[in-house]
Amino acid sequence: MPVAEVRLQQAQPGPAPAPTAWYALTRHPRRFLGSWWPWRSLGYLLSGVLVASLWLAGVLVLVFVPAAGIVVLLAGIPFGRVERWRLRLVDRTPALSAHRRPGRPGLWAWLATRFRETSTWRELGYALLFSFGLAWLDLCVALLVLCGAYLLGFPLVLHFTPVEYRPVEVLWWDVTGNPESLLVTAAGVVVLPVLLYLGTAYAAGRAALTRSVLARQPEEFLRAEVVQLNRSRARILEASDAQRRRIERDLHDGAQQRLTGLIMTLGLARDLVHRAYDEANQALAELRDLVRGIAPRVLTDRGLAPALDELAGRCAVPVDVAVRLDARPPEPVETAAWFVVAEALTNVVRHSRAGRARVTVERDGDDLTVEVRDDGIGGADPGRGSGLVGLADRVSVLAGRILLTSPPGGPTVLRVELPWAA
Repeated sequence: MPVAEVRLQQAQPGPAPAPTAWYALTRHPRRFLGSWWPWRSLGYLLSGVLVASLWLAGVLVLVFVPAAGIVVLLAGIPFGRVERWRLRLVDRTPALSAHRRPGRPGLWAWLATRFRETSTWRELGYALLFSFGLAWLDLCVALLVLCGAYLLGFPLVLHFTPVEYRPVEVLWWDVTGNPESLLVTAAGVVVLPVLLYLGTAYAAGRAALTRSVLARQPEEFLRAEVVQLNRSRARILEASDAQRRRIERDLHDGAQQRLTGLIMTLGLARDLVHRAYDEANQALAELRDLVRGIAPRVLTDRGLAPALDELAGRCAVPVDVAVRLDARPPEPVETAAWFVVAEALTNVVRHSRAGRARVTVERDGDDLTVEVRDDGIGGADPGRGSGLVGLADRVSVLAGRILLTSPPGGPTVLRVELPWAA
């Protein structure tokens, strides 16, 4: 299951580039006009026309393709991805997609998820609004800024204009020589900074509109995390209740009745000692199996390596165990690692048809990594009741991560990473 990783970087002294165009507008005019932000904003506005043109051309082509209607309805998804990428020109904060991950693999599960999401239809509606209106408004603002740059560089324009095409008209004014062109340049010096401010402000506002429609909002992310956490807790509680009921049932129906029968048998006659001996052995074996499912004593007394050796010795499939630890992990981490290996080896015996398995446990930086590999048929699926959902819940309680690779034909590799200081 995916785990979000957050890295904090200490701020370095000295000037740093502004993270957004909005922030750049609040800085000193000399620093703003001397930065790349006005021109990044201009590039953002001009590139929108190219995106709108390509998207409209693609949609028009698909409209004339038979049975391509479903593709047209989903055409907003690639458009939204491109627009979130273009936001980096004016806002360096990553824009996350609002789409959810399908619950099952496969094309049909992906299509069903996308058609039920409001974000799919928001992207399609925004693509239509952008391509038929907003992109061309962006172009008008960008051309206005370019007009200011044209005024500033007018002496160069006049220099490279052939004599037969002179005078050059500027706002109904015929310019023929340098004195007049210098006046045009002076006008550009005054007008261009104002247009750069207006163009950057417009581009920042457009980016904010795009982010509000196409990107995942913080409250949506937190709501999804809360839902996932509640579901995980509910599964843990259900699993705990089921395990408790199983223990009660096993104690009541199995070991307790056998021990009661043993006491009655010993009280009736001494010639039944052999039968009582067998009953006692069976009861003891059941109690040992039950205890092994709750908490192994060897794990508490001797540590993870001997406990895993004992698991491997009881496994019906030959298992190689390699434990490379320079210190004993904390008790919750050690117990979780043992349960991961126990459940994984149980799946190997029941489902994999493997001839051999290997367990590797080592410390990788601040994590304890547990890897169980077998040479079986592969194709492990958490949705088929293989116990992987329970493992994921147990690992998520310790803020760990579980990764499963099991292509058809094998091999199957289960890797679990547990924070050492969990």
